[in-house]
Amino acid sequence: MKDSLRQQFDRLGFRLAELDALLADGSIAADMKRYRAVTKEQSEVSGLVERYRRYQQHEADLAAARDWLGDPEMADMAREEIAANEAALVALDTELQLALIPKDPDDERNAFLEIRAGTGGDESALFAADLARMYLRFAERQGWRTEILSENVSDLGGYKELVVRVEGDDVYGRLKFESGGHRVQRVPATETQGRIHTSACTVAVMPEPDEAAAVTLNPADLRIDTFRASGAGGQHINKTDSAVRVVHLPTGIVAECQDGRSQHSNKAKALQVLQARIQEKERSERAAKEAATRKSLIGSGDRSDRIRTYNFPQGRLTDHRINLTLYKLGQIMDGDLDDVIQGLMAAQAAEQLAELEAGRT
Repeated sequence: MKDSLRQQFDRLGFRLAELDALLADGSIAADMKRYRAVTKEQSEVSGLVERYRRYQQHEADLAAARDWLGDPEMADMAREEIAANEAALVALDTELQLALIPKDPDDERNAFLEIRAGTGGDESALFAADLARMYLRFAERQGWRTEILSENVSDLGGYKELVVRVEGDDVYGRLKFESGGHRVQRVPATETQGRIHTSACTVAVMPEPDEAAAVTLNPADLRIDTFRASGAGGQHINKTDSAVRVVHLPTGIVAECQDGRSQHSNKAKALQVLQARIQEKERSERAAKEAATRKSLIGSGDRSDRIRTYNFPQGRLTDHRINLTLYKLGQIMDGDLDDVIQGLMAAQAAEQLAELEAGRT
């Protein structure tokens, strides 16, 4: 392990002692917000320090095993101990370096998932519905909760646009790589001559804003319209103007919700989506500035990027950002996205690790 890394872990050891002392002082419990922050940091730091101490123990065991090599009666056991400790040190070294990668504070948040049909007409809308089903199945596998906030259904039963709120553990951290252009190659149901068509959808994943850090919306900057909801929903939708559309006049960003049973709840949800879209716009602008100096391995998340191709005749999915190709399209469309998401997370971690190494040299 490099000396720079050892110094970081030594500093973390001192920080852990400070945090333990803070928590031992009962007065901190009077400020619950600070208490939760300190408790969370203490849990994270103690985990890192514990792993570093295991690393140091393996180093000590390795040194002792090498000393045994000179004793003929202990040589075989020593070689076994050396091999075991060297393997443990390699694994722990990688684990500790990855643990030092700065975490995106938004990763733990719930998210809004937005799917829009693009080029390809009805086939694009049908593909949008397939993507929606894929993500809903994936969310179900993760034990997440989902809520459709708004939908614009096409004539053939697809979606021109769909917005879903996804709630659970690490939702944004696992779904954020889905933002971008998704291309499909297949024979559409409307095709009579069996020709393969190419169409596309765009997906945007936005973290749900923290109430404390949410964008402050000036009421004077908003235009709020009410209208009758469309689509399935029973008699209720035909009787009341419960659907709400909110327009942020300075940016032209629009959000609407028609899924709730009351105008009040639909307005609250539409404002949440609007705040998320405004924050995502600011995030994208920052990312664009950063991308001007350094191209990210997995793309900027810009919706114009073509990130993935779904080739149905070949049963193939290709993620172009990391050159990942999987011949299990049926399972993927049924919500088995783990291999894809794990590959993207690993690629991001490898890039961040390389940047940390470059910064230390």
